[in-house]
Parts: sequence; C-alpha cells; structure tokens
Amino acid sequence: ADLGRPERVGRRDTCPQCHCDLRTCRQCRFHDPSLVDVCREPQADRVSDQARANFCDYFAVADAPGRAAVPSESPRTALEHMFRRR
Repeated sequence: ADLGRPERVGRRDTCPQCHCDLRTCRQCRFHDPSLVDVCREPQADRVSDQARANFCDYFAVADAPGRAAVPSESPRTALEHMFRRR
C-alpha cells in the first residue's frame, strides 16, 4: 500500500491493507542488508527480527522501504573490503 511518507511512525502502527508493522528495520532509511548488522546507524542496537516492530530510537522512514538508503557497493568491492588486510 502506498502510505506516502509519514513523518512519524509509532511502534504499533500497521499498514491499513496488509496489517504489517510499519516501524521495522526494513522500513528504515538506515537499513542495509549488505551490512553484517544490517544498519548504517553505528549507535543503533542490533535487532534480531528486522520485519517486526521495534523500539529503535534511530528509526527514520525510508524513501524506498526495503532498500538500502545508500546504493550498495558492487560485489567486487564488497569482496575486496571483506578480504582486505588490516
């Protein structure tokens, strides 16, 4: 459902059509599945179920829910970062 881009999303808010939780990691602009902790916000606590409502203080509605806020790096670049010497 197209909900527009609400400014505030409460923990108990749900989609009026499918009744899925709206305040989830997957709906947040910091969500990035290409990262180990799946969050670009370094101070956020790890959430075990990104599809369920949570109490994260850093939640911000994503421009395109379910997608990373910043374009993910290429697979080659990701591998280079993974295996680089420290």
